Amino acid sequence: MITYQTMHKDQAHKLLEIDRSEYIDLIYEIRNGKLLEIHSGHECPTWTKEMIEEIQERFLFELDNGGMVVGALDEDRLIGFGVLAHKIRGRDLNQLQVDLMYVTRNYRRQGIGTRIINLLREEAIRRGAKFLYISSTETRSAVSFYKSNGSKLTNEIDEELYRKEPKDIHMLIEL
Repeated sequence: MITYQTMHKDQAHKLLEIDRSEYIDLIYEIRNGKLLEIHSGHECPTWTKEMIEEIQERFLFELDNGGMVVGALDEDRLIGFGVLAHKIRGRDLNQLQVDLMYVTRNYRRQGIGTRIINLLREEAIRRGAKFLYISSTETRSAVSFYKSNGSKLTNEIDEELYRKEPKDIHMLIEL
């Protein structure tokens, strides 16, 4: 049975339980305000030691600064998580970012990510946000997931997030 819970700092080690690997058949680029498909055809491995350290750092940073993390567990094993960042964004200061969002490989396409994003959405509304800001990896699976959960491309690209990940696809989900 899968359960969902708010995660805490002492659970950062559990992020190692996520298998982020996937076969990437295509990626997207934004050109003239539209998504352009680019065929890829490669396997993306799970996290390296350096990557998991960065993910854990971001997880802890957000929790230390008022962000929130939702985890999905199958018994005691972490199978998915999403991080709602603490920083208010947007021209009108009405956006909260989904900073990290992963579901382990063997549990994808079962509604787990949608349940996590909905819990993050509820928390963002409680905090007064009008939008979730998404800076998504450019893979078809990630972009399709966010689109299926109501996201749309945004013209108001957050410069800080763009500088961090210039290939990301920037979207908003209206709350």
